[in-house]
Amino acid sequence: MYRSLEPSKIIDTLSRLEARVGERFPQSGLSRVAIELTALARSSAARAQALARPNLSIRISVITLIAAGLVAQIAAARFLRLAPSDLDAPALVQGLEAAVNLLLLFGGAIWFLLSVETRWKRGKVLAALHELRVMAHVIDMHQLTKDPTTLLSAPTASSPKREMNEFQLTRYLEYCAEMLALMGKLAALYAENMRDGVVIDAVNDVENLTANLGRKIWQKIMIIGQLRE
Repeated sequence: MYRSLEPSKIIDTLSRLEARVGERFPQSGLSRVAIELTALARSSAARAQALARPNLSIRISVITLIAAGLVAQIAAARFLRLAPSDLDAPALVQGLEAAVNLLLLFGGAIWFLLSVETRWKRGKVLAALHELRVMAHVIDMHQLTKDPTTLLSAPTASSPKREMNEFQLTRYLEYCAEMLALMGKLAALYAENMRDGVVIDAVNDVENLTANLGRKIWQKIMIIGQLRE
């Protein structure tokens, strides 16, 4: 069934891309970035799978605390002794108000405890997505100086070294675009098994970032094609 992402396929694709970059541009900065990205993909896949599983230690702790709270509530209710002379209207209203406040506080505590696991996982995912976001900017920095218009113009004294021909420049930009596209899929792994709105928004931000950066790269590739024509 093709209804979910397979982390192993993404890692295999990145491994092949790493080999292609290393063969085409050995000892280059982009080849080292490809190696780092493949390692990050393996750790991201393992992390996403671990976060998709329930955290038993947190759940057992939460259940224990809720059960202890219920026992405390029942024990407190048993200590209450109401004499017939105390059942006047003001005392009754006061007692009901105190009981409602206690129930509301206990309900808030239960909601807080039940959301502990989600908030813990959310923090882990946001930290992992930050790594992908930083890596995307690193890839963007590598392609930043790869200007296709330099194929037609003479460099100045302060210009960066231009040692690539038309074919090599095209391949370099294509590799950068592929890396960014695969990074968007790595981000999607975290949202696949989590229905947290904050996580989904953060994943969408990473996907939008990689898509926008990739779009800029493909514009450069199109310019090279126009120059060729």
